[in-house]
Amino acid sequence: MRPEPAPTDSFDLRARRVHEAEGRGRRAFALFQAARHPGPLVWIAPAHIPELPMLQGLPRGVGERLHLFRPSNETDLLWCVEEALRVAPISLVIAEPQQPLSLTAGRRLQLAAEAGRTTGLMLIREDGGSNATETRWNCTPLASQAPDSTPHRWSLIKNKKGTIGSWTLNWNGTSTAVHMVSAARERHEPAGAAR
Repeated sequence: MRPEPAPTDSFDLRARRVHEAEGRGRRAFALFQAARHPGPLVWIAPAHIPELPMLQGLPRGVGERLHLFRPSNETDLLWCVEEALRVAPISLVIAEPQQPLSLTAGRRLQLAAEAGRTTGLMLIREDGGSNATETRWNCTPLASQAPDSTPHRWSLIKNKKGTIGSWTLNWNGTSTAVHMVSAARERHEPAGAAR
């Protein structure tokens, strides 16, 4: 039996706000969000980071809409993020700051997202978040024996406007569909199955 798709709103990032993702799976979470946001996308990563999204390997439709910026230092990175968030046609701004965000920097980014009606996603290092952000996700890839499956654990560990939670899911990296994975010993049989 295949797991049921997760409710699509489980992983929605509130518009006009800045969010954070930490953990080894934060880039996968960012790509999932990029696939879900229509319109132009901006990814801002420091020039010294060698890992960049490979445009042809991204989920369908993302590579054609993605603009990459490579600022040379942290000050320029934050300036790029703030300016990109203020541009109304951009639907999602993803950034990889290397230093923890101060409350002032986090608040400036929030105000820019509100002004531009844009969503921001900061890919932070562990314990590098800002109190000003709307949500914080911890994203961890999980080991799998299946060759075509990439399970993830995405945990909402901070939420200013709602509850927190944790989900284990499979995402194939090519669409916006995810499938929930049942916890061990909690697999549900189809209705009417013989016992």
